[in-house]
Amino acid sequence: MWPKTLAMPWLFAQDAAAPIDFGWIIGIVVALFMIGAVGLFVIVAAVYGKLWFQAFMSRADVSLLSLVGMGFRQVKPNVIITAKVMAAQAGLDINRRTGISTSRLEAHYLAGGNVMNVMKAIIAAHRANIDLDFDRAAAIDLAGRDVLDAVQTSVYPKVIDCPDPQRSGKNNLSAIAKDGVELRIRARVTVRTNLEQLIGGATEETVIARVGEGIITAIGSSASHKQVLESPDRITKAVLARGLDSQTAFEIVSIDIADVDVGENIGARLQTDQAEADTRKRRAEAERHRAEAVATEQENRAKVAENRARLVLAEAEVPMAMAEAFRRGGFHSDNDQ
Repeated sequence: MWPKTLAMPWLFAQDAAAPIDFGWIIGIVVALFMIGAVGLFVIVAAVYGKLWFQAFMSRADVSLLSLVGMGFRQVKPNVIITAKVMAAQAGLDINRRTGISTSRLEAHYLAGGNVMNVMKAIIAAHRANIDLDFDRAAAIDLAGRDVLDAVQTSVYPKVIDCPDPQRSGKNNLSAIAKDGVELRIRARVTVRTNLEQLIGGATEETVIARVGEGIITAIGSSASHKQVLESPDRITKAVLARGLDSQTAFEIVSIDIADVDVGENIGARLQTDQAEADTRKRRAEAERHRAEAVATEQENRAKVAENRARLVLAEAEVPMAMAEAFRRGGFHSDNDQ
């Protein structure tokens, strides 16, 4: 029996002294709760039932509550379910503690990673017997690298051109041997991905630049261009021996000389240019000496004219001196003696 002060007024509107029975009220509340629970279950089943059943039949270990939580966490459940089903069917470890769990997939998705790409890469690596776990694959993906392409390149090496016309706009490398002859070379480099150094390792551009530098250096150290034409493998062996793939995301499998063309004789042209420069220098020096000789000749002519003028002045003073001597009686004739 409840006190009247705790009951609602409408319960005592007819008979204030009558006893109160809450059984039917509790029944209504329970019925409403059951109806709400059933309705909520129907809604959840309608939204996530197909995905949960797919995961259940594939033994992907995904609960219905996890699917509901994905909706609140703004995670696409179909992506996580598809990845989990792929992992389970591929025989990967999907243990909730040590394997590829649902929470780890959600964390990678929320971090902005490509879950499907990572899962495909792990499955491909597992099939090729390559050591690649989820943490490393996720780190490679978050670093901005295409982890699936890296695994595929590790299984099937790819060929890159050196130089790459799309990157540098050049179709060949230009190198000069010691005899001054230019060689135009186009090489093809076969590389495969080094997953151990994929994070922080240099990209294809660095590999192409190093290989091009090595080829130019090897040709420049050759005594004659004929040696390169006779055995191009000497160049590739010298380049491979330098370890150009260190600290890069790739491992160089081979370097092949695809084409070698003989260009200009740079040494002869430089010698010709040097000879022309020396000739012009000698001509300039001869012209300077000629100008100095002409100037000296003109100075000598001026001195001759000056001396002649002095001689004329001296000759003009002789009669005057003789006349003065006559006046003073300094001269006597023979008759006077």
